[in-house]
Amino acid sequence: MREIVFDTETTGLDPKTGDRMVEIGCVEMVNLVPTGNTFHAYYNPERDMPAGAEAVHGLSAAFLSDKPFFRDTFQELLDFIGDSPLIAHNAGFDFGFLNAELALCRCEPVCMTRMVDTVQLAKKRHPGAKLSLDALCSRYGIDRSHRVKHGALLDAELLAQVYVELKGGRQIGLELAAEQAKAQPAAELIAVRKAPEGPRRDPRPHAPTPEELARHREFMAGIENPLWG
Repeated sequence: MREIVFDTETTGLDPKTGDRMVEIGCVEMVNLVPTGNTFHAYYNPERDMPAGAEAVHGLSAAFLSDKPFFRDTFQELLDFIGDSPLIAHNAGFDFGFLNAELALCRCEPVCMTRMVDTVQLAKKRHPGAKLSLDALCSRYGIDRSHRVKHGALLDAELLAQVYVELKGGRQIGLELAAEQAKAQPAAELIAVRKAPEGPRRDPRPHAPTPEELARHREFMAGIENPLWG
């Protein structure tokens, strides 16, 4: 099963008030294993960068000024994500910005049925616990020491590890192996030994001789306090 874990960075909290997406990072997973295929892009938001947002992700208006506009390169992103389920942390936020950008390009939105929200998964698994990405990384022992500021691709890579843990962690590999074994035809699981070529020999007799039976009875009679007595 192919899934895409993704994260976005933006100029603010609400695309309805003019905030824009400035970065997206995507990590491809197949059967909950990262394939190494990623997508990462920065976008010129065509507006200023509020100081509060820059403090979170470190992306300045000057840095983004020479980056492409979303409308000019969005097809590359759509080709990468395809029709796969999309996993994000507080996914409604990221879907909101992604679909707002697509709307500006007069494109069909990404269907919300494809959304998988790791916040909701974590809430069910750890009710009452802290649900931030940092908190979940700490819970599962995922190294985030290199996360000085938010970054879309880095956060997507961390979230991919968290997602695997939320889905069952290391046991998943065992479960997948078991499912593959079930799906594999029995003929492929059983090594069939071919009969040797050449003349067949009559089976050798294996019945005990009268002398062997007599010795066995003598031996058994000499055992004291047998367990079967």
